[in-house]
Amino acid sequence: MDVERSSLCNCVVNFLLEENYLLSAFELLHELLDDGRDAQAIRLKDFFSNPSQFPPDQISRFNTLRVADPQSLLEEKEIVVEKLAISEYELRLAHEDLLRLRAELQKRTESPLNESSGSHLDVSASEDPTHQQGKRDYSFSDLGHLKETERRDLNCAVKEYLLLAGYRLTAMTFYEEVTDQDLDVWKNTPACVPDALRHYYYEYLSSTAEAAEEKMSILRERESLLKENESLSNEKESLLKNKDLADGQIIALTKSLEAFQKDIKDKEILVQDLKQSLELQRKELNECRAEITSLKMHIEGSRAGRVRVGGDTENVQASEIDNYKAEIKSLQREIERLKVGNSIIESPIESDFHQKEVTQTEEQVVEIHEDKVVTSHSTDLVSGVSNSVNAEGQALVVSTNKPKEVSHQPLISSFNGTVAENGGNVPKNDFVLLPEDSVQIIEPECARETVSEKMGLETIQTLSDALPKIVPYVLINHREELLPLIMCAIERHPDSNTRDSLTHTLFNLIKRPDEQQRRIIMDACVNLAKNVGEMRTESELLPQCWEQINHMYEERRLLVAQSCGELAEFVRPEIRDSLILSIVQQLVEDSATVVREAAAHNLALLLPLFPNMDKYFKVEELMFQMVCDPSGVVVETSLKELVPAVLLWGNKLDHILRVLLSHILGSAQRCQPLSGVEGSVDSHLRVLGERERWNIDVLLRMLTELLPFVHQKAIETCPFPSIAGSESAGSLFNTSLLELCAGGCVDWPTFDWLHVDCFPDMIQLACLLPQKEDHLRNRITKFLLTVSELFGDHYLRHIMLPVFLVAVGDGADLSLCPSSIQLRIKGLRPKTTVAERLATMCVLPLLLAGVLGATSRHEQLEEYLRKLLVQNTLREGAWSAHRTAELIDSVRFLCTFEEHHGIIFNILWEMVVSSNINMKISAANLLKVLVPYIDVKVASTHVLPALVTLGSDQNLNVKYASIDAFGAVAQHFKNDMIVDKIRVQMDAFLEDGSHEATVAVVRALVVAVPHTTQRLRDYLLTKILQLTTVSTHESDVMRRSERANAFCESIRALDATDLPTTSVRDFLLPAIQNLLKDSDALDPAHKEALEVILKEHSGGTLETISKVMGAHLGLASSMSSFFGESGLLGKKDTSVDPSEPIIPLQPTPQTPSEDTRFKRIMRGNFGDMLRGKGKGHEESTS
Repeated sequence: MDVERSSLCNCVVNFLLEENYLLSAFELLHELLDDGRDAQAIRLKDFFSNPSQFPPDQISRFNTLRVADPQSLLEEKEIVVEKLAISEYELRLAHEDLLRLRAELQKRTESPLNESSGSHLDVSASEDPTHQQGKRDYSFSDLGHLKETERRDLNCAVKEYLLLAGYRLTAMTFYEEVTDQDLDVWKNTPACVPDALRHYYYEYLSSTAEAAEEKMSILRERESLLKENESLSNEKESLLKNKDLADGQIIALTKSLEAFQKDIKDKEILVQDLKQSLELQRKELNECRAEITSLKMHIEGSRAGRVRVGGDTENVQASEIDNYKAEIKSLQREIERLKVGNSIIESPIESDFHQKEVTQTEEQVVEIHEDKVVTSHSTDLVSGVSNSVNAEGQALVVSTNKPKEVSHQPLISSFNGTVAENGGNVPKNDFVLLPEDSVQIIEPECARETVSEKMGLETIQTLSDALPKIVPYVLINHREELLPLIMCAIERHPDSNTRDSLTHTLFNLIKRPDEQQRRIIMDACVNLAKNVGEMRTESELLPQCWEQINHMYEERRLLVAQSCGELAEFVRPEIRDSLILSIVQQLVEDSATVVREAAAHNLALLLPLFPNMDKYFKVEELMFQMVCDPSGVVVETSLKELVPAVLLWGNKLDHILRVLLSHILGSAQRCQPLSGVEGSVDSHLRVLGERERWNIDVLLRMLTELLPFVHQKAIETCPFPSIAGSESAGSLFNTSLLELCAGGCVDWPTFDWLHVDCFPDMIQLACLLPQKEDHLRNRITKFLLTVSELFGDHYLRHIMLPVFLVAVGDGADLSLCPSSIQLRIKGLRPKTTVAERLATMCVLPLLLAGVLGATSRHEQLEEYLRKLLVQNTLREGAWSAHRTAELIDSVRFLCTFEEHHGIIFNILWEMVVSSNINMKISAANLLKVLVPYIDVKVASTHVLPALVTLGSDQNLNVKYASIDAFGAVAQHFKNDMIVDKIRVQMDAFLEDGSHEATVAVVRALVVAVPHTTQRLRDYLLTKILQLTTVSTHESDVMRRSERANAFCESIRALDATDLPTTSVRDFLLPAIQNLLKDSDALDPAHKEALEVILKEHSGGTLETISKVMGAHLGLASSMSSFFGESGLLGKKDTSVDPSEPIIPLQPTPQTPSEDTRFKRIMRGNFGDMLRGKGKGHEESTS
């Protein structure tokens, strides 16, 4: 210690001399000599005795100076102030000279004292800050020039050392000598530490010159990095400018693209116009064809009318046949001309739409075979036909598909011009059928199709017009029968506005459709989407969904949610993760629970249809939002359907786990602390709101649901394929695998996540939860038990158990933990007293129930509990005061799991029969807190025998501790046998007669009053009446007050229950009267409450109150005094001896003369004991 002190002193001496703090050094020399530390003063002696530094003539001159007294110092101060003002003026004039002098002072480092000897050397020598700064600027060391921050830190450290070492005069001189720094204010820098100089000294001893040089090189490198950073910043600014230019170019290109798109739309509109023009031209062409067909039929009819069938056809003249052939050829030429005209009309558009617009129609063809002839006896027939054809002009059109097709079907005709297919009988004298010689007439299929299509469109139009009028008049339960008609009309109607109206009718078919009706409507929409294709589904069905999303009825919004998942298959992929996802996102915010549930379900159906992962993080955010939904139904659907779907789609389990743990801890950390007292246990605990508690609960459920996925991925990513292939999933995580993980540097992130991230975060969460948060602690316990089930007993014994043992402050074997995480696990050990209490309060329950509570660890649990409750108590003599409550609460939490009751009560019985008093008291306290978690059988066979044993103990503290436990049993069980045992034991306690036993019994039973049977309430009432009747000779007012207040609390609790009238009359009211006798012992609040109870149970009559307040207290009641002797109720007897035994109050019969309407009204509010006599009296008077 002396060596260290000397070294520090030498450091201070060197610093003062280097920095030219001569006055402080001179003062330190004197204090060292006064302390007898000559060894440390040698250098200072040599320095100040050096003639070159301090010439003897100047010293002798200064010694001749008189000793300054206060008055002279004051005068000198005034002179100095005047000189200072003059100096300030001269300072402004000589600024340039000072700069020159400052440069000279930096060069003259050898003789600083000679330069300053011309100025004041006494205490009042107020060197200006500029001179002080110059005085320090010429100190150097091997590490270079002292920086300003370093000089300030060293000044503060030296000041601190001088004060701690007791050199106060030197410290005062140092304060005055350092004028450019406030030594009382040390800025918060890394050098600001307590006892700084010693820290610097130790740091110096532990470092080397090479380390110092390395530090300087690091500092120089840091400066170069800062310059490089500045250059990179400049480069970044230039890049940002380039980016702005690129953005401008992008905007220009975007505008150009929009212009191109507009041109494309204009061209598309032009194409549509051309299509419409083509349709119009085709309609005109079809009309022309129909007209040609009718003309041809007219010609044939005319020709048939002129034919005169003769018997002899062999003499037909050749000239007639030639004329007929010529006429046919002229008709063919006309047909060719029409064909050319048709091709000219279709050519502008046909080049783009040839494949879609090829006509399939066949025209009627008239062809005559040269080897087949039709003859007539009249030469006018051929000429007539020729004239008719020529007169009609363009009357026939030859089919473009089969221009020369010849039919072998006979020509069937009639004289009236009608044509019928497949035969028809006509008279033989009017018509001749020649099978061999025929002219073919092919029916126009285009005409038939056109007519059929026209009739179909008219039917669809009629149906579309009628449906909106029909639907409102159809019963709601039968409207689904209209769905085929509505679907047919939507599918086939050509007008988009009409289709939109019909689609709106489809979605609004039923005002509030139930589940079955929604299913029918949705099936219809799905079939419609299959038939109409992607484009019409997007343009017609999805807009209807969007319109219904804000409908006032949740059934309609539910229909929208269902459509998102089922119609997504029939739209383009880019629509699924844009429009449909937006609809689902809005439904997630819906106020109706069923809609949010349907949104979760349909989002799970939608995810596999997404074309890419661009919207993953948005979907993940929606998933967490729905998992934290306030409705349990939505949470259940999200956990069972949505979470697995997101995992399967995104395959980002690691990211979800990180975000999940962050949400769990964040929900707790955002809450206010239980106490604002910094450093207390309650300041670490959080007051959870309902929302935060719910969020943590459902997120812990989600974490438990994800454990199988973690287990599966851990198996799939096992870095030891040989072991993973040879072992089953259940026995994979065995000791050999853990040894390989601990010995080798392997990367197994999914497996390491449990003990590196998850367990520490669960421990941190547990240390934020107050003791009342059993539900959340139970959720964490179930999570830990699930981990042990999935990963096996080897993982539990070698990884989980050591982590939690270290977290509660016990020793653990970490040999099989990976070496890379052992330091992190050791960091979980509590380091302060508050941390130890938190570990016992918050982490120990998890260790007992969640780790040792596993099925395979029951024996170790019993051993650990015995060590905790029995062996530690025997070894230490008693539980430490600050751990008792925490240990009891941990065992209480373990008792919430019924499978551990046997272990707990076996150890408790050992504590009950122990000879250690503290252990027995602790056993009684444990039994009290365990009562709410047991059944009647356990209470009868385990708890009551243990309490009876403790209640019979000779030690009063043990006996009184068991009384509260009996009260807890009475509070939770109404079994007659248990109640009888409690009454017997309470009688035994009261026989003791001690004040403590009486108060403890009464207060223990008061707790049970609202929950117990009427038998026990009556028992308590009788005991209170007995105890209040017996006059106490207690002189201590405090003990009398405690006793009276305990009785008052019991009476008030009993009064809040439904007591029988007899109990009120025979026990409650007399007990109140007895208590009111000793009014000095009563708390004013209790006294007022007793008076109110007395008034209520006395029916509210002034007469009864007067008797109670007067007869039993021996005083004139306030009511009697208020009304006076001749008042409403007359004079009341107040001369009853207070020492007379208390008997139940009896009503005094009223004489007929005193019976008034007011009294009859008041008697109507009497209790049962007064109403009987009142009725009898009224009957006798009537």
